[in-house]
Amino acid sequence: MDETENKSEEISLSDRLAVLLKHKKLIIVVTLISAILSLALAVLSLVLPPEKSFLPNKYTPKASMLISDSSSGGSNLSQYASLASLAGINLGGSGGLSYSKLASYIVTSNSYLDKIVDNFNLIEKWKIEDHVRASSRKALKNVLNANSDTDTGVFTISFKDIDPKFACEVVNYAVELLEKRFDELGIDQNKIKKENLEKNINSSFKEIERLQAEAQRLDQRVYSGSMESIAMQTNKMEIELTAQKTVYTQLKSQYELLKVEMQSEKPILQVLEMAEVPDQKSEPSRGKLCIIITFAGFFLSVFLAFAKNAVENIKSDPEAMQKLSSGKKHKEKK
Repeated sequence: MDETENKSEEISLSDRLAVLLKHKKLIIVVTLISAILSLALAVLSLVLPPEKSFLPNKYTPKASMLISDSSSGGSNLSQYASLASLAGINLGGSGGLSYSKLASYIVTSNSYLDKIVDNFNLIEKWKIEDHVRASSRKALKNVLNANSDTDTGVFTISFKDIDPKFACEVVNYAVELLEKRFDELGIDQNKIKKENLEKNINSSFKEIERLQAEAQRLDQRVYSGSMESIAMQTNKMEIELTAQKTVYTQLKSQYELLKVEMQSEKPILQVLEMAEVPDQKSEPSRGKLCIIITFAGFFLSVFLAFAKNAVENIKSDPEAMQKLSSGKKHKEKK
């Protein structure tokens, strides 16, 4: 039985090889046509302008940020976990809240997408006419990608377009928008404290300068021989100036202590690299496309060879032809 099966397999394989050799011209011609056609399409896609090409070069600049998912004394994420869960985003349990997932949630939110669409007038650029809001959001999601590496904590935003400069501008705006959104949510409490202290210190310093200038004007009035009693005004000015200097000193001390505290903590979000205008396309790979089309043409030619051989065998078999003709006559009678 084994010898018989081996012989039948050898005969079957030799028959198949014979069919391929018999129709080798067909196989060569179809494969060659496929290769030439794929090459011509690749060259034509390069010659045509990007906006008119059926296969234009696309560029994908990206920006990277470091997002710390560890709990921080200056962070406040738990209040946003329930909000994200309503949108189907899991930010983790109380022991492991994920700022990266929050960033991913923000990047896919409607308000975030709408700001990018409006800022770059994408509705008009992409010629969207029906359901402009929903359609523009969907189109933007297809080319704006956000990915998070759980091992390194690096969060990347990329945008794909035929214009490398425009794509770079979109990515950098998306990064700035994400930073702004994090600040608006008040996630990093220490950062907010630092900004408030800077404002208060600046305001206190200006007030000290104002009081010193006012005190100087009072002194000039005394020296000029003014008969007006200004002793009470001078005393009041000195009290206010002393109090303001005390406030300034306290604010400055708090500011310096906060800076030391922040240096010991890892920032929740810090930009590692802004996007640069790419000088190399990200897609398409025309070489791979030519190879795929060529191989597809080869397999098609093999299929055609076997199909043609099957038709020839049927035509050369009288019994098969008789069955076909009788079946045809039977159908005509019906």
